[in-house]
Amino acid sequence: MRVWYDACTGKHTRYGAAIGKRLRKEGHEFIFTTREHPDTVPLAKILGEKPIVVGKYNPSTLASRLEESAERVIEFAKMFEGDNKPDVAVAHQSVELCRTAFGLGIPIVLTADTPHALATNRLTIPFAHTVVVSEALPKSFTKQYCARKVVPFKGVDEVAWIKCFKPSKIPDLKKPLIVVRQIETKAAYAQEKMDNAKSLADQLAELGNIHLIERYNAEGERFSEKPCFEDSASLVASADLVVSYGGTIAREAALQGVPSIAISDMAKTCVNRYLVQKDFPMFITTEQKVMGLAKKYLGKKFDVQDKLAELENPVDVIQKVVENIKV
Repeated sequence: MRVWYDACTGKHTRYGAAIGKRLRKEGHEFIFTTREHPDTVPLAKILGEKPIVVGKYNPSTLASRLEESAERVIEFAKMFEGDNKPDVAVAHQSVELCRTAFGLGIPIVLTADTPHALATNRLTIPFAHTVVVSEALPKSFTKQYCARKVVPFKGVDEVAWIKCFKPSKIPDLKKPLIVVRQIETKAAYAQEKMDNAKSLADQLAELGNIHLIERYNAEGERFSEKPCFEDSASLVASADLVVSYGGTIAREAALQGVPSIAISDMAKTCVNRYLVQKDFPMFITTEQKVMGLAKKYLGKKFDVQDKLAELENPVDVIQKVVENIKV
């Protein structure tokens, strides 16, 4: 089978690399695409992938978002015209993949874990043949977007690349290391949210050495550029504490036994609470309570191997769904 995967962010890229590795091993042709973004192409290089770059990320205005999205759809349509169509399209909610594949009659297998991403959910889930989601998510999540078929799995998406993950060694890390990550300020769901990561980092500096991961370049203007790219999954593996306004890096840390503090309204997600219930070292709180938790858990590594082994790898599920789609 010819399977197309489109990655729009760093998380998508890790997911796509894990899926591609599996499907290639099973003899399938894997077409990997991405867009210019601060995290996609640099991470793909680290993962040994060479995706086809189509379009770019430009969230400057609503018009720029729409225009760049439309350009990508047009390019994808040209790429797959005639008899060159893939048999199945897979994505972690790539809007352009869904628009293109649906228009060309290509079945879509979708993963999704962010109920608060209302715009993206509306533009992707209704197009999907099958939605593969964590059992942590309520049935109402996919039902409200008229999902045709939903396949749950026991775990979270990050298990796909953390289960057999071997972190790269990062030199010159001063201990104790506290990794702080900014909120995704340019995401549609984060508009009008305050970004207090830098002030929080200043407070945490009294406890250890701070490594602040910024989403974009220092000015926040050139969205496809950053001073340098960092392998966050490897970085948090070496950290003594992770504090994040986002969910992915916090879950990557917790699944590796590193205490992880998730803050802001968006931290109270179903998948975050799921890991808390499974006794992974994730702590959901407010900015005001971060320091207390940081003092309590800084440097306390947790043994989570048995817990991680009990979780289901979503790649296993995706492979079965893809291979069972009649083409």
